[in-house]
Amino acid sequence: MPVIFGKSSCGEFLKETYSAVVYHNRSPEFYEEIKMKIPPNLTDNHHLLFTFYHVSCQQKQNTLLETPVGYTWIPLMQHGRIRTGPFSLPVSVEKPPPSYSVLTPDVQLPGMKWVDNHKSVFSVQVVAVSSVHTQDPYLDKFFILVNVLEEYSFPFRMKDVIITENNVETELKTSIANLKYASMEPLVKFCHRLLSKLILLIIHPPIINGQIVNLGRAVFEAMALMVNQIHKSLEGNQDQHGHNNLLASYIHYVFHLPDMDQGMLNMMGSQHHGGPIQYATLSRATGRPSSLNLSRSKSISNSNPDLATTPVSPDEEVQKIIATKACERSPNRASCYIEGSAFTSSAQTRPTARKLLHEDLALQWVVSSSNVREAALHQAWFFFQLMVKSMAHHLYLSDKINTPRKMRFPDRFVDDINALICTISTDIAGQYQKDLELIERLNTSVAFFLNDLFSLVDRGFVFNLIRSYYKQINTKLLTAQNPNTLIALRMDFIRIICSHEHYVTLNLPCSTLSPPASPSPSVSSSTSQSSAFSSHVQDQKIANMFELSVPFRQQHFPSGLLLTELALILEPDSEGVFFLHKKMISAVHNLLCSHDSDPRYMDPEVKAHVAQLYLPLIGIVMDALPQLYDFTEQYSQRSRHTCVIASDSDSENSSTINQSVAMAIAGSPLPHGYKPAAFQLPAAAARQYSTLSAETSRTLLICLLWVLKNADEDSLQSWAADLSVMQINRLLDLLYLCVSCFEYKGKKAFERINSLTFKKSLDMKARLEEAILGTIGARQEMVRRCRERSPYGNQENVRWRKNITHWKQTTDKVDKTKAEVEHEALVDGNLATETNLVVLDTLEIIVQTVILSESKDSVLGGVLKVLLHSMGCNQSAVFLQHCFATQRALVLKFPELLFEEDTEICADLCLRLLRHCSSSVGSIRAHASASLFLLMRQNFEIGNNFARVKMQVTMSLSSLVGTSQNFNEEYLRRSLKTILTYAEEGLELRDTTFPEQVQDMLFNLHMILTDTVKMKEHQEDPEMLIDLMYRIAKGYQNSPDLRLTWLQNMAAKHSERGNHAEAAQCLVHSAALVAEYLNMLEDCRHLPVGCVSFQGISSNVLEESAVSDDILSPDEEGICSGKYFTEAGLIGLLEQAAASFTMGGLYEAVNEVYKILIPILEANRDFKKLASIHGKLQDAFSKITNQRMFGTYFRVGFYGSKFGDLDEQEFVYKEPSITKLAEISHRLEEFYAERFGDDTVEIIKDSNPVDKAKLDPNKAYIQLTYVEPYFDTYEMKDRITYFDKNYNLRNFMFCTPFTLDGRAHGDLHEQFKRKTILTTSHAFPYIKTRINVIQKEEIILIPIEVAIEDMQKKTQELAFATHQDPADAKMLQMVLQGCVGTTVNQGPLEVAQVFLADIPDDPKLFRHHNKLRLCFKDFTKRCEDALRKNKTLIGPDQKEYHRELEKNYHRLKEALSPLINRKIPQLYKALIPHTSQRNSFNRSSLRKVES
Repeated sequence: MPVIFGKSSCGEFLKETYSAVVYHNRSPEFYEEIKMKIPPNLTDNHHLLFTFYHVSCQQKQNTLLETPVGYTWIPLMQHGRIRTGPFSLPVSVEKPPPSYSVLTPDVQLPGMKWVDNHKSVFSVQVVAVSSVHTQDPYLDKFFILVNVLEEYSFPFRMKDVIITENNVETELKTSIANLKYASMEPLVKFCHRLLSKLILLIIHPPIINGQIVNLGRAVFEAMALMVNQIHKSLEGNQDQHGHNNLLASYIHYVFHLPDMDQGMLNMMGSQHHGGPIQYATLSRATGRPSSLNLSRSKSISNSNPDLATTPVSPDEEVQKIIATKACERSPNRASCYIEGSAFTSSAQTRPTARKLLHEDLALQWVVSSSNVREAALHQAWFFFQLMVKSMAHHLYLSDKINTPRKMRFPDRFVDDINALICTISTDIAGQYQKDLELIERLNTSVAFFLNDLFSLVDRGFVFNLIRSYYKQINTKLLTAQNPNTLIALRMDFIRIICSHEHYVTLNLPCSTLSPPASPSPSVSSSTSQSSAFSSHVQDQKIANMFELSVPFRQQHFPSGLLLTELALILEPDSEGVFFLHKKMISAVHNLLCSHDSDPRYMDPEVKAHVAQLYLPLIGIVMDALPQLYDFTEQYSQRSRHTCVIASDSDSENSSTINQSVAMAIAGSPLPHGYKPAAFQLPAAAARQYSTLSAETSRTLLICLLWVLKNADEDSLQSWAADLSVMQINRLLDLLYLCVSCFEYKGKKAFERINSLTFKKSLDMKARLEEAILGTIGARQEMVRRCRERSPYGNQENVRWRKNITHWKQTTDKVDKTKAEVEHEALVDGNLATETNLVVLDTLEIIVQTVILSESKDSVLGGVLKVLLHSMGCNQSAVFLQHCFATQRALVLKFPELLFEEDTEICADLCLRLLRHCSSSVGSIRAHASASLFLLMRQNFEIGNNFARVKMQVTMSLSSLVGTSQNFNEEYLRRSLKTILTYAEEGLELRDTTFPEQVQDMLFNLHMILTDTVKMKEHQEDPEMLIDLMYRIAKGYQNSPDLRLTWLQNMAAKHSERGNHAEAAQCLVHSAALVAEYLNMLEDCRHLPVGCVSFQGISSNVLEESAVSDDILSPDEEGICSGKYFTEAGLIGLLEQAAASFTMGGLYEAVNEVYKILIPILEANRDFKKLASIHGKLQDAFSKITNQRMFGTYFRVGFYGSKFGDLDEQEFVYKEPSITKLAEISHRLEEFYAERFGDDTVEIIKDSNPVDKAKLDPNKAYIQLTYVEPYFDTYEMKDRITYFDKNYNLRNFMFCTPFTLDGRAHGDLHEQFKRKTILTTSHAFPYIKTRINVIQKEEIILIPIEVAIEDMQKKTQELAFATHQDPADAKMLQMVLQGCVGTTVNQGPLEVAQVFLADIPDDPKLFRHHNKLRLCFKDFTKRCEDALRKNKTLIGPDQKEYHRELEKNYHRLKEALSPLINRKIPQLYKALIPHTSQRNSFNRSSLRKVES
């Protein structure tokens, strides 16, 4: 046969091929490799023939060149198997006889001669690469026996065994059992064919001698072991679900029930299968253990429409399954071959028995032995999907699609499914701690199986299965040591169940909440989707709709399970569930996303019915409010309501799960009127809640807003009417949080977080929690990471990818393009608008609900706070137009809220309106102007005066111009002009004083705006800006509200620049101002008397005293009406001041602040805050010992007309610690050079007095000098600590060396020094960082006094280095080297030789001479102490250095000895009575004072 592949020079296929010639070798070796294409239908006659030739090197006459000398052969088939492997063959000398190929050369044929007496002399190896022949003895035997049964060809010889009807059953069972020993490579290669044959043995059990041979148990065992074996060996070939691709492709593309040809598949959608198929009764030969007690489960459905009517169209769901899983089979060669050979019986006339695959699989799984069952559990998904596809095909082939669901499958099968789910649920509950990875897969498989069953069987039955699962899990939860893993499994289960395409219909969204007889009635898939919303909502109890009540959970069974799971995980008693929050909240969020994008639910009325399924979510999120991430931290003005959930028992005694709610999930009845986590007042101290992450909180709030948006408005209004004031306040607090959460951040924010992800920070906490709790091992963690490489992660299975929505953040991608960033910003902006409009609609509902109630004032105040907060955030023009309309309506209907109650709301409203009056968008300005005018008019109509609004608007504008960066003065002036036009042209109030009062107020506002222009000019000059704000604040000395506003503006500016000490001083001045006016209102013993009480903090604070004649009375309308002019406001200011002092490291000042605050808190019995304050004091006192660095001070003088008001002004600047002179010099030079020109500014580098006459009038000069705090001798007694020497500083000193001839430096005997002492107008730290110098004093030291000062300084340095603790050897040696070193110029020895060598002629210098001599005595003593100390610190390597130091010291001491021992006789005369008064000023030093 031409089957040998030819070489390049030959034909494609050859009949024979030759090896190379081997020369003179009696044992030749051939290296040729011959490739052949063997036919697929081999018989016993096919063989390979080898012929050996002798080749003559010298051809003789009449002789052939090649002479055959031997023959041998290999039969390719033997006993039905292809022969491969190494062969060692005997060689025949003679040509083989006919029909030799059926025998092997090993058989010695009679009459044949063999080489070497029939010994094996030729070795060859045959390797087969075949997709037809398995080349595995176990697989070959199985396929042969199946073929024998199919053809019924008995007897059949197989090797040494003859297969007959009597032994074929035993052989077949043995062969099936031995499949587990097959080699893995052929097993994988023939996996699909093998599975098809095994399934065929179940569907068509062989009939031998008229008896049905039941092979179900053996086949199921073989399949379970084989599937598990394939999965383990192909771990790398898995999809994201952990399913083996080979097995999954078999179910999807290859498997189908027999008697379904391709033509039928094509007609399946429109034509029914012709002719009924009769199936044999399911044999029970295997026996069902009596212990299983598989009695028929009771029906839990009493409302199945299938019982009354027969649908006219096929079941769409089954049709879909068949269409996706059968019709889409690719017509590849393997599937066609299997269709033609595996499932079609050749013996059509022979009687055959038939079983249903899904029924037998369920039965065998239930009754299987432990090891087989364990293998099946490992790959449960495979058998579940096999059963589902078998059930769908069976319904179609048997024409049962139109049959009522309860009649589709026999009771025995239903019992088996029930038992199977019960046992698997028990395994999940019992083994989750042993092998979590297996249990996770098993749990997911069960959930998907039940999800698929919804499309095939009675839905009430499936609900019963879900209840069985929940009962098993909840029973285990009662005793579980680590329940969080079990809860996570249950969450995954319900998430998959709820991902069904008809989930909404399964919940019966339009039924009334009358309790049915079952958890949920069965809903036929033949019922159209539109009919689910055809009926209107009947009269229902509103409370049941908004709570997880028994009627709600019975009627809306899946939704009830989902929301109860969410409520459980958000309970405050639940501990260590951070990693579960995201899982459960994401499940709800994904469902809502799918509903929102589902075209079936686009109609608003339909969507309202869908939202009805989630109404309890509102109460759940309200309960979880304390656990939500606080998005409002950036808003310091925010006041959260203090609603807290209380616990009925201590946290130590409460379990992780609320047992009553948990059992309710399983169907157990709850106590009447039960409502989980009700709103209760706290019975004890507030507990600490576990806070949700930012992303999880955001997702939960989105779910809440979706429900509020789509729910029926009448239902919401009825529900809100039943809420208590505290519950409504909590709802308002939740809406406040929503506004903060979804505030539009702008494109810049997206660009900043371009390379960050919103979810990484949040997941780290969850992972840490898992690691601590031990809920996940290292191996599972690694597996999970591998799976998370897919775009959707391990949790986001393909079956529920509906969570990918159009607005979802996609920050996982790094380095987004500009278009992507812009798109994200657009989506974020739209989302912000939508969420705020939903909040606004909800506020309208609340207002309409409480408008007639007695407690409307407290509720409406909360509504206004939420409204004001939304106006204060970044909003779109669309939202603001609606927002302003709502705000105007509220002001018009309820003016008493703003003008009779707390003024804080009025102040906030004025601030928000003014900010929008400066908007660049014309429509926003128009609305804001109208709202502000209406506010003024409303206030005027109440009392013919709008002093309150006038004061609040003025304060708000002051605050706005002082703090806002994006404030536009021009737009605001336009808005003010609009308001004036309204006032002048309004007909109603034209004859009153209203227009005149508006004009006066607008004049004041224009004055403030003028100051704003100046501030903008100095925006880049922080010192000048603060000076200007200081001047404005001083101008409001008689208007406490406005002065307080500007002091707070200054505090905010200082905080921005990191000047915490100055910010604290601003707050202290604010508190002193408040205390002064509170004292005028009422004399309370626990309150500070006024500014005097604050003197301990700062001596500057007395300037806040209200003692002048024109000080306004705090009783006047609009005066001291701000929120800070209360006791609570004073407490807040003091707390802020203490916090700023703490940040600035001024811990001693913190103590002084708390000295004022503690008596107030003691009088209020606020022990919680007192405990906090004492804790902060402890921290402050413990930090005082730490090393601190306070400010550095410089004298800065400005000279030149270009400086304007600053000309010839001198200031002391306070700069951050360790600021070098060069730094401030460069900063000021660069700033003023940019302002005046590069060539105009000059820095005067010396510190001598400036003669302005010598300066260029066209230039600007700046003189900079480093100064140090200066204290008189008497002050040093009180200024002991480092803080004392750096706080309340008014005097500063700098030294200038000079000589009489004009040089700065000269010899020792001619070196003079000028000490300049500066006095500032206020003490540092003050409310600004530069203070004017008001007095200058100069002291001139003569040379000997300069020498005395230098020697005292050296002696102090020696003493400090010697007694330093811990000792610093390097520092000590440096100081010593400078004192006793021989090479030091103008060192101690030279000083002594200059001033102590001779007794001075001038008697006035005797005392200086003696003082210097005593200084040297002290100096030598300190040197000796330092050397002694150094000796104890040095190591062996420094001994030589120390000896050198000692030698130098002795040399210095010897040189100094005659000088320091010489006394001036005149100073040691005998004491005589002295009558003349001592002139303390009779000294050579000169003192000059300038003021």
